[in-house]
Amino acid sequence: MDKLALISLTVGPGIAIAYYIYFRDKFEKEPRKLLVKSFLLGVYSLFPAILVELSWLSFYELDRTDFLSVAFYSFLVIALTEEFFKYVFLRWFAYPNKAFNEPFDGIVYAVMIGMGFATFENLIYVFGATGGYDLAVIRMFSAVPAHAIFGIMMGYFVGLAKFGRRGSGFSLHMAGLFTAVVLHGGYNFFLIQANHMALYL
Repeated sequence: MDKLALISLTVGPGIAIAYYIYFRDKFEKEPRKLLVKSFLLGVYSLFPAILVELSWLSFYELDRTDFLSVAFYSFLVIALTEEFFKYVFLRWFAYPNKAFNEPFDGIVYAVMIGMGFATFENLIYVFGATGGYDLAVIRMFSAVPAHAIFGIMMGYFVGLAKFGRRGSGFSLHMAGLFTAVVLHGGYNFFLIQANHMALYL
């Protein structure tokens, strides 16, 4: 498997999901320039997330044998950090834009940001020291679509917030962030538990 094929396996899933969501927007397609910017902002959101996570890990040591330690790491250190920074760009870049003019747009922009994040994260993992073809295939069917699901749920609530009843906006924003964090944290939690148990099989 040459490097070009490995890059395609790593980058392709995120772009494919982004295109799928784009074509699901039946009524008024979003400007491609804004979608590309959203994708790139998703890439950028990975950097502050990594800095915060590394700061946590500088004084917090994960104990894979302890339920509370794994839960804290999964939901707060990883999920809350990553979903918060994705939410920041959704809220302050896409949300105020005049092109964001229907509830489904929340899903479109949230998924674009999520796919930018997931694609760049994929590159880091797959081309890291323990990466490779097998990891690219596994993440194609796990981590990348998972980030799309987190984005769909966050974007659904943010879209409702913009076009819902007066006074419901903040609670709907928080519902979107909370739902994404819970799903992301649950994904991390069970993945860490599965990897820990695999050591004893």
